[in-house]
Amino acid sequence: MRSVSMGLSLLLLAGAAQAAEVHVECNVRSDYDFALSDKSVIFTRETASPKAIVMRQGRLFVDDRWVSLSAADSKRVAEYEREARATMPLARQVGLDAADIAFTTLGEVAAGFGGDPSRTRAKLDKARAELNKELSRSVSANHYNSEALGESIGDAVKEVMPSLIGDIVTGAVSAAFSGDEKRMKQLEDMDKDIEARIQPRADALEVRARALCTKMENLDRIDNELEYRLPSGKPLDLLEIKPPEKHRKAD
Repeated sequence: MRSVSMGLSLLLLAGAAQAAEVHVECNVRSDYDFALSDKSVIFTRETASPKAIVMRQGRLFVDDRWVSLSAADSKRVAEYEREARATMPLARQVGLDAADIAFTTLGEVAAGFGGDPSRTRAKLDKARAELNKELSRSVSANHYNSEALGESIGDAVKEVMPSLIGDIVTGAVSAAFSGDEKRMKQLEDMDKDIEARIQPRADALEVRARALCTKMENLDRIDNELEYRLPSGKPLDLLEIKPPEKHRKAD
């Protein structure tokens, strides 16, 4: 989840159909990649120190050793572990839902308006199969990499979009030359049709995204409350939540 909002940045990709409105701002950033094992919550990064942090049943491992914790911190680490495990399925679902909205709904509209719906659906099925392979590498029950997830969805949509647009244009030209007024009306109302198809699913995604936001904020709270300090005197700072205004100015 390195420097990427945990799946919430994908809500912008969910608007790839250019219609759905999703109102969630949760700018959660981390320098670490995140993974779970049966017993541990694991944070790793290639640069800076520490490079590896492991939480295991209230204990904390930093780089090359188990560190001493106060009783209060041991409870906080155990709470962090529980919350992280509860957050993972929701983060995974947000990412997969965003992929589904960004990809499938647009495809349904294109198939409906294209000149050859069966051919369009075949293209979409092939592209979605490739996307599913990529998603399996970035999202699983014990691993979440939102950067890779966002790239996978973006690349898949970018790959198939020219073909979808071509099919829609072909359908439009065919309708114009044949005098198919019904088809032309459908093309004129395409934006409204896309919105009608997407918005209910986007609303459901927004509910999950807000719940994910709350969970991420709780993880950040626990992180901030830890008394433990690194040898440098700095806190672990596993997560950082930036207010929307600050985030926009930084951009």
